[in-house]
Amino acid sequence: MSFGALALLLLFEALYVRAVLVLRRRGWRVRPGQQVAWHVGMALQTAALLGPLDHAAEDFLSAHMAQHLLLADLAVPFLLAGIRTPVLMFLPPRPLLVALAHRRRLRAAFRFLRRPLVAVPVYLAVLYFWHLTFAFEAGLHEPVVHAVQHASFVFIGVLIWWAALEPQRARLRGELWKIPYVIASRMISMFLGMALIFSASPWYANVYGSDSLSDQRSAGGIMMSVDVAIIVAALIFFFARAAADHDAAERRAAAAT
Repeated sequence: MSFGALALLLLFEALYVRAVLVLRRRGWRVRPGQQVAWHVGMALQTAALLGPLDHAAEDFLSAHMAQHLLLADLAVPFLLAGIRTPVLMFLPPRPLLVALAHRRRLRAAFRFLRRPLVAVPVYLAVLYFWHLTFAFEAGLHEPVVHAVQHASFVFIGVLIWWAALEPQRARLRGELWKIPYVIASRMISMFLGMALIFSASPWYANVYGSDSLSDQRSAGGIMMSVDVAIIVAALIFFFARAAADHDAAERRAAAAT
């Protein structure tokens, strides 16, 4: 799995660098902060898939939880910030971009799934499904299932963050509805973390052993800590962006009078 993960990471990094260079030749310089966001996201993905965490995940649920959180909940928002338009339009190779342009149903399905009122229940369903005992243990025993599990976590991460970060727009809008939206999505994860903490018995004793309850509680604590950190960051960021947009609108109105 490590070789496949390495190949995918290198491919996406090469596509991103190519997109930045193509835009530069066309007279558009991608902002340094946007590029940094992408590389931070890639670094988090690399740490999740190729670092010691990947090996520790075989023996400790807490390490497995940290791996999943790095992979989707933390890396994905940085990656989406990094591919903000116009990079988004130049990231896929041209043949793939043309093919996607002709797949109207596929694009319509993605637009539907990323709607906030759709993305949240999809996120809940996929997240909770993979933490059912049979599904979680299948992912640990079967490499293909494990790869599908990781891919689905990244996918639901993209769905849940797309509406808030709007990578298809050149500039993120500071809309305050995004704060309760992010909080709602994180509460879904926090309830799962609380269930792991307060469970009287280990959920995955067949894999981690019957004495793994303390490790399971650590995993739940890690999940809840990340969720709280994301909520606080979202509150600060979106309030600041909304205030900046409000000030800009007032300046435009004053200049027009």
